[in-house]
Amino acid sequence: MRKFKAYAIPFVGLKVEQHRFDYKIDNSFFELFDFNEFNNADVSVDLELTKKANMLELEFEFTGHVNVNCDLTLEPYNQQISNHLSLVVKFGDDYNNDNEELLILPHSDYEVEIQQYIYEGIILGLPVKRVHPGVEDGSIKSEILEKLNELQPEQNAKQEDTDPRWDKLKELLNE
Repeated sequence: MRKFKAYAIPFVGLKVEQHRFDYKIDNSFFELFDFNEFNNADVSVDLELTKKANMLELEFEFTGHVNVNCDLTLEPYNQQISNHLSLVVKFGDDYNNDNEELLILPHSDYEVEIQQYIYEGIILGLPVKRVHPGVEDGSIKSEILEKLNELQPEQNAKQEDTDPRWDKLKELLNE
């Protein structure tokens, strides 16, 4: 039995019109990918599939949150996710997914598998640096954050005096 069967959409029997699919994504979805960076996940994926005579257009809309650990304090928090992904599916002789916005399926295929696009849409909807909202507004108390503040170089620290010979050389560059 295929582990991603729930994320395969058979398009052969669909009418030439718009179709809607809704998915609730939780940690069990990410376990299928052996991805365990989330403490918890609750993301809704709304998929609008438009079937045309010779192609498919897929519009993914991601909303929800994932519970992750802050990169600075390691405190868990809910990171909101709001992302959009568009995909065009065309048909050709060979399978080709080199372009992230275009998928080419062989003429013999009868379904499109979307699990990879759901996975990427959620992961790419996260910021690169995950910072707890309490860090930004100063409301979180953490030993790690206190230690980071303690070790931070002072803003008003006097710059080291430079060697006067280097200053003379810099003047030559400016002339």
